[in-house]
Amino acid sequence: QVQLVESGGGLVQAGGSLRLACAASGRTFSSYAMGWFRQAPGKGREFVIGINWNGGRTYVANSVKGRFTISRDNAKNTVYLQMNSLKPEDTAVYYCAAGSEVHLQLRPDYWGQGTQVTVSS
Repeated sequence: QVQLVESGGGLVQAGGSLRLACAASGRTFSSYAMGWFRQAPGKGREFVIGINWNGGRTYVANSVKGRFTISRDNAKNTVYLQMNSLKPEDTAVYYCAAGSEVHLQLRPDYWGQGTQVTVSS
């Protein structure tokens, strides 16, 4: 069992930056691929970015490519989402997720509770 807790959300102006963190409980954190999803008002949850168990591979949605990066620190059981050049359309609740690398984008095994990111124009 893995519990995920996100932090770092907030309000930022367009063009600004935010860094989200997701702290995981459990001794098996390093065995999971990790990812971030988001859900904007009135829309479905979408995959944003993911990283494999040791940080050697990342997967990035076209909508955030070149602006968002993901990293992980297995010693701290934490994954990070660095968001730069934020746009109003990035406004959403951001969720951390954990699962197998093969299924992460479609069927993560674990979810965090989400953190709100609001980008003002």
